[in-house]
Amino acid sequence: MAKEGRSATRAAAVHQRLRDDILGGRFRPGERLKFQQICEDYKTSVGAAREALTRLASEGLVRSQPNFGYMVTPLSLEDLEDLTAARVELECMALRMSIEKGDRQWEANAVAAHHLLARTPFTSSEQPGRPTDEWARVHTEFHFALIAGCPNRRILQMARSLREEAGLYQLWSVSLQRKPDRDGAAEHRALLEASVDRDAERAALLLREHLQHTARLLQADGLHELHAPPEE
Repeated sequence: MAKEGRSATRAAAVHQRLRDDILGGRFRPGERLKFQQICEDYKTSVGAAREALTRLASEGLVRSQPNFGYMVTPLSLEDLEDLTAARVELECMALRMSIEKGDRQWEANAVAAHHLLARTPFTSSEQPGRPTDEWARVHTEFHFALIAGCPNRRILQMARSLREEAGLYQLWSVSLQRKPDRDGAAEHRALLEASVDRDAERAALLLREHLQHTARLLQADGLHELHAPPEE
């Protein structure tokens, strides 16, 4: 039993590190994830690496292919359109229900999550072209906090799952944005204000635009630039 517990702990640690590296842009969409390389780089066993990759596949961040192994999930305009449409419907529904049913603790949690987001550096001197891991984490937590008041657990779970899956698109939309034309901080602030003011319709409209902006940025930049180069 103790051995199984240690194995699960190792797999969880590898899963978190791989997840952070994928969402941090250290692996490109379509890049192959080789077991031997993962075991060497993350100093882990094949079993722990396999379990971590299986979890990442269930989260939509990696994909398994017969006779090929695992790769970082490739991005495509078609998939982005489908994902964005689903997220808009479910996340806006969850936000409306959260605003209607959320209590004072929900309000306080949303305000606290926004406080952390607003004060977390977006980039670092080491990687000026990408959001920091910490910013990516608190950004996700802020959006989760907004919909946490939704009483329908199935809607909430599906909305959260789709946002996790969209992590790669969010990362690369930021990375490829050559001429920033948005004020993300202002968008988040407006979302919070509409939510705590209990203006469900305005909040849903703001969230819809916020989500759709990612798709427009990627469509403008072109997803062909995102894929990993072919292996030699």
